[in-house]
Amino acid sequence: MAKRPVIKFAPADLPAAGTLVVFAGDGVALGAAAEKANAASGGLITAAAEAQGFKGKRFSTMSLVMPRGLDVATLLVVGLGEADKLTELDHFKLGGIVAGALPGGPNGDVTLFAETPVGPLGADRVADIALGITLRSYAFDLYKSKKSDDADLERTVTLGVADTAAAEAAWAVSQAVGDGVVLARNLVNEPANVLGPVEFADRVSRLRDLGVEVKVMEPAELERLEMRALLAVAQGSVRPARVVVMEWKGGPGDVKPVALVGKGVVFDTGGISIKPAGGMEDMKGDMGGAAAVVGTMHALAARKAKVNAVGIIGLVENMPDGNAQRPGDIVTAKSGTTIEVINTDAEGRLVLADLLTYTIETFSPRVMIDLATLTGAIIVALGHYHAGLYTDDDTVAAQLSEAGAATGDLVWRMPLGKDYDGMIDSKVADVKNTGGRWAGSITAAQFLKRFAGDSLWVHLDVAGTAMGAPSNEVSRTFGSGFGVRLLDRFVADFYEEGADSLPRGPAA
Repeated sequence: MAKRPVIKFAPADLPAAGTLVVFAGDGVALGAAAEKANAASGGLITAAAEAQGFKGKRFSTMSLVMPRGLDVATLLVVGLGEADKLTELDHFKLGGIVAGALPGGPNGDVTLFAETPVGPLGADRVADIALGITLRSYAFDLYKSKKSDDADLERTVTLGVADTAAAEAAWAVSQAVGDGVVLARNLVNEPANVLGPVEFADRVSRLRDLGVEVKVMEPAELERLEMRALLAVAQGSVRPARVVVMEWKGGPGDVKPVALVGKGVVFDTGGISIKPAGGMEDMKGDMGGAAAVVGTMHALAARKAKVNAVGIIGLVENMPDGNAQRPGDIVTAKSGTTIEVINTDAEGRLVLADLLTYTIETFSPRVMIDLATLTGAIIVALGHYHAGLYTDDDTVAAQLSEAGAATGDLVWRMPLGKDYDGMIDSKVADVKNTGGRWAGSITAAQFLKRFAGDSLWVHLDVAGTAMGAPSNEVSRTFGSGFGVRLLDRFVADFYEEGADSLPRGPAA
């Protein structure tokens, strides 16, 4: 795959080659280091801005080739707008804008002055910019026999900062999270013929290198555990199911874990209720929830988060062979609940039903969040810009919304209620797996709620955000990695030990 840039930090100084990036506020206001570059070039930045009508508007860019008086090949000026109003998310996006505007070619090294007109940026904001650069540089070209001219280019990006030690420390944390996002993106982008349940589980096992305890359960053990709803989804495929349990024990031993549960349908044909052919190739991404869980567990372990966390994913393939489950079948979930299968394409909730029961019985978690590319209905409701959030708990809903606003992994709370729950009552079983066309994402959440019991539980429907979401400042790929930054921030701000000044989740 395309190489990610190497991020370095050093005191701000004019480089001798490559590309120089400087920021400009409204009215082309410059910081001290950028003013030095402007002076060395005989006022080129201000003169070119006047000639081109560049005013320093936020995220606007101006590129100057072979600037006089400087030893670089390109001078890139990026607008900040009102610099004092930039948020954390703006700095992250700013890094993406920088990466998207950088020139290609062999002279690819970059020096960026991490300052605004009012002074040097703090370490956390510098790390946000570096993360934006890294994620915007991602490209999934593993299977292209002819690579782009820049595919093998190893670009070094040196950020000129006031305090290199602080910037390096902040970047170590951000890089861990960024690596988790990249892992999630890679998993979603892989074709299903390469990444089946067994292969997916094998990749998750690599988290052991970070200190994560990984347990892979095969069909015989799943049958013993009575995960028959999950196994029913997998029975039409020649590829056997797997359930993977990941444990990160970074907090006190007596504190219950945060639990993350992911739907991992590696390919979804719809089963006997087969999907239309158009767009079915995108169903390789129907494991976006599981990918986000794996990426988050990577992030927590890589940054040595002071929290106990467990990630549980169910890996299956939904295929329509002679052994596949049929509409009208009744299966018994691990909880003992009987489920009438109305539509075999409503399969992800069957997988999650057993995982939720297993998670509660095994770990009694402080909070349990499931993520799933569960319904097309959530895309009808919210498009591709928010994930649907379902919970009965106002506090955890607010916490996730706050984490989403900070990271750009946006969520929108959707309703739950008795009337919606009645839509999935079955005449022949305890519950049916779909309530029909209307309110499809809500009735799917109501289905899952029946298996969450009295737990502090959240369902995130990420069908519109984890795969096929529109390109933005930091993502130009089918698999967005949505959920990793959201969940990492949620844990860091509300459940991690040591964040005593922040609102906290339940202690046990």
